[in-house]
Parts: sequence; C-alpha cells; structure tokens
Amino acid sequence: MDFIVKQIDLTAVVKTNVEKLNATNASELKAELALLNKNNINNIVIDMSGTKYCDSSGLSAILLANRLCKDTNGRFVLCGLQTNVQKLIEIAQLDRVLNIAKNEAAALDSIAQ
Repeated sequence: MDFIVKQIDLTAVVKTNVEKLNATNASELKAELALLNKNNINNIVIDMSGTKYCDSSGLSAILLANRLCKDTNGRFVLCGLQTNVQKLIEIAQLDRVLNIAKNEAAALDSIAQ
C-alpha cells in the first residue's frame, strides 16, 4: 500500500508513502479518496511530506479530494509539500484554490476551526 490512512473522528489523514505521485499510483489514491467519501468522511488531509515529485495525474487526485470534500460541505487541506511539489502547485495556480498547511498538525487545526 502506497498510502496510509488514519481516521480522527470525521477526518481522514492520508499520508503518501511514494516518492513520485504519478500515473502509476494516482489511481490508487483516487480509489482511496472515493472510498473515504463513500464512508461519509467529509474532511480529508493529504500529507505529502514523503513525496518529492507530482505530475498531472497526482494533481488530478488532489483536485478530486478537494471536490469530494466541497461536494459534501467538508474541508480539504494539503500539507507537507516539498519544494518541487509546491512549485508545481504554484505554477498551476492551485495555491489559490487549495487549502495548504505546513504540516499535519496545522492542517488538522485548520479543519477544526
């Protein structure tokens, strides 16, 4: 399993255990996100502290999480971005759309507000 999911009340924290989030594993992340949504998890944190590279497939999975949370009046927070992933998100101007936190604790605080 490339992703570790832990549940804290109605919030799921998904930690990516992949150096590269790309077409080879983004579908697994999307499936995990869809399962969480089906199980009435409205708040999702994706911790990407272990991921050094992300391509368009990975961004698609991140945007899916954002949409699933919005559609159920939940909150989505992305955290632990490494420099290369942060730059990609900024180039795609997704930093204007996504809630981004420095780390998991800050992300959970953001959801709790």
